Amino acid sequence: MTPRIMLLMKASTYRAPDFLAAAERLGVEVIRVVDTPGPYEGERDGVLYLDFHDLPSATAAIVDQARRQPISALLAVDDAGTLLAARASAALGLPHNEPEAAEAARDKYRMRRLFAARGIPVPAFRRFTTADDPAQVAAAVSFPAVVKPLRRSGSQGVIRADNPAGLREAIARLRPILESDGRPGPHPFLVEDYLPGVEVALEGLIDDGRLHVLALFDKPDPLEGPFFEETIYVTPSRLPEATQSAIAAATESAAAALGLRRGPIHAELRINDAGPWLLEIAGRSIGGLCSRTLRFGVSISLEELILRQAIGLPLETAREEAARGVMMIPIPAAGLLRGYRGVAEARSLPGIEGVEITAPLHNEIVPLPEGSSYLGFIFARGEDPAEVEAALRRAHTCLEFDIQPVIPLATHRP
Repeated sequence: MTPRIMLLMKASTYRAPDFLAAAERLGVEVIRVVDTPGPYEGERDGVLYLDFHDLPSATAAIVDQARRQPISALLAVDDAGTLLAARASAALGLPHNEPEAAEAARDKYRMRRLFAARGIPVPAFRRFTTADDPAQVAAAVSFPAVVKPLRRSGSQGVIRADNPAGLREAIARLRPILESDGRPGPHPFLVEDYLPGVEVALEGLIDDGRLHVLALFDKPDPLEGPFFEETIYVTPSRLPEATQSAIAAATESAAAALGLRRGPIHAELRINDAGPWLLEIAGRSIGGLCSRTLRFGVSISLEELILRQAIGLPLETAREEAARGVMMIPIPAAGLLRGYRGVAEARSLPGIEGVEITAPLHNEIVPLPEGSSYLGFIFARGEDPAEVEAALRRAHTCLEFDIQPVIPLATHRP
């Protein structure tokens, strides 16, 4: 019998094609479930459109669909679907993380409280809301501080403030970001101590509570603020083996603290003289197109590895020996993307495996902290991480982007 899975995803996700290609290689049938709130909900052309925020209704719709088309597993492609996947899997009796664990991996405040209760190092943190007086918030925290939303990803809304005036400005800038989803406030946010140090990302797969480290990515560009735009990821890490072991141990303890028992995780940590500090763990795989840097066994993709676990096939978690890296091409300015040049030149450079411009032409692009996406991705492969990093930087210098400023319409009075 052909295995069948449901893939939960946002309509705007980059990840769907790679998961669908992996499913085709494995001979797995896929039912796509897309987050589409409002009047467009329902099944059309084999795709189930649901409001992921309406958990009771969306869970009931998935259970009903699965009764008509039995499935082997539910997988969330993005953060948006992790809680729904856990709840629907529980209702169907499928292997899953508990909904409480999925919720903790989505809410940074709940996550930090669970970490702190287990003695896992996290920066000092306080929860506030947009109803709180910014001056009183500034009087209650230490500096430098970092303001961040509880549920956003991709560093959206994450702002460093070095003094009370900067914190008030950061909160004022964060407020419209939090209000952009149209849900009533007041909206919660975190203020936490800024941690110096280098930052890394760990990609892993948890199987019955045991962490398999798939890759540890260095982030060679400093992430010191005021915004925290990630650019380059390179693996394998150049950190000492003892430090890498400490990172893996801290991540496994942090996943256990949240109650994550199976499936992919993506963790972010800071490393300084005190050791590794957990920033967050997401109960899903790495975002964007970054997974294309990873291959396991005989050219197995990360998505195929995740699907193999979901349907109970043997796992091959040994990563290929070559160094690989990705640059998430930053957005230098807000405006309309009218064109770009230099892609062919960048692709022709030694070590470069691909350049993908994912931002659509003639659409508005928004940099951090208001934005949450990139212009595209550059991929490189080489003998060692330093070679890969250098190739990515050379390729980036080849690219030019034509961004036209957006001029607000004048207001005419009769």
